Amino acid sequence: MAGLADHLRRRIEAQGPLSVAEYMADALGHPRFGYYMTRDPLGAAGDFITAPEISQMFGELIGLWCVVQWRSMGAPDPFRLVELGPGRGTLMADILGAANGADPEFTAALRLHLVETSPTLRAAQEEALASARPQPAWHDRLEDVAEGPLIVIANEFFDALPVRQFERSHEGWRERLVDLEGDGFCFVLSPPLEAAPPLPPGLGRWRDGDVAEVSPSGLEIAAAIGGRLAASSGAALIIDYGHAESAAGDTLQAVKDHAYHGVLESPGEADLTAHVDFAALARAAAGAGAVVFGPMGQGAFLEALGIGARATALTRKAVPDQAREIAAARARLTGSMGELFKVMAISTPGLPPPPGFD
Repeated sequence: MAGLADHLRRRIEAQGPLSVAEYMADALGHPRFGYYMTRDPLGAAGDFITAPEISQMFGELIGLWCVVQWRSMGAPDPFRLVELGPGRGTLMADILGAANGADPEFTAALRLHLVETSPTLRAAQEEALASARPQPAWHDRLEDVAEGPLIVIANEFFDALPVRQFERSHEGWRERLVDLEGDGFCFVLSPPLEAAPPLPPGLGRWRDGDVAEVSPSGLEIAAAIGGRLAASSGAALIIDYGHAESAAGDTLQAVKDHAYHGVLESPGEADLTAHVDFAALARAAAGAGAVVFGPMGQGAFLEALGIGARATALTRKAVPDQAREIAAARARLTGSMGELFKVMAISTPGLPPPPGFD
């Protein structure tokens, strides 16, 4: 084993078992060996496919959502359009194409900001958005984007943020940790915690063996978004898979070559994700002063935005094979995927409900 596995082994030997969050952070974001730092994971040749790769309709509808939301903000000029974790840039390219066709004043007023830490994906985004005007500015953190009116898009961003896991036992709460086992890794439990972990509220009575997941970085970013929107006009749209309400359970999973993979196998070679706790994100954003709408199912959201009409318009110009692909893409985005994935909006107090939530 080389690369990230060696690095993790040395960390554990030096400081003891790692939290699940520490393991995830290195597995996904280590500067030299992290999964997202070394590859383009998207598409048929990668490990997974996201909604923007399934159909242009997804990004086009979000582009129109942005235009309507910008108008409801009073059409500020300039304003910042920010995407967190932009992947290959496919979603933003579709957003800009649809928005410019609908309202050129929108694209004239926007300043594009992409929050991305992966050099590989930044290069893909630069290629996909080569014709964008103005050109994007890249940042490592949302905090690096200047203050002012903004619209934030985060599609399948929060699910890849590290989570801590806590397990209930008859002795109290223990944290789930990653330790060494021969040449590989294994899960172990910490001694009973002296203080209660930061658990989601309202889950009722915990039973022995129950697992609670908490994403400290996810809550921090949701609070940062809420604080920005409380101070300046704007909105955020978060699309991801997870729980509408906080729930117990171990949802950590790995995917490689479009199939499930062992979470502790070949670290840095597979995608790691955990289900998003939308209720926890909502509490963090609302606690910072913003207004939260949803979450609602992705399927219902896209139907409310008019995916049916858009599919019909595209089909009119399509040959039979293309028409079948359009119908299949709509069914995939709004069917089982449309139920698993949720959409939540965060807004400045006093603005009208965002499109799809009214």
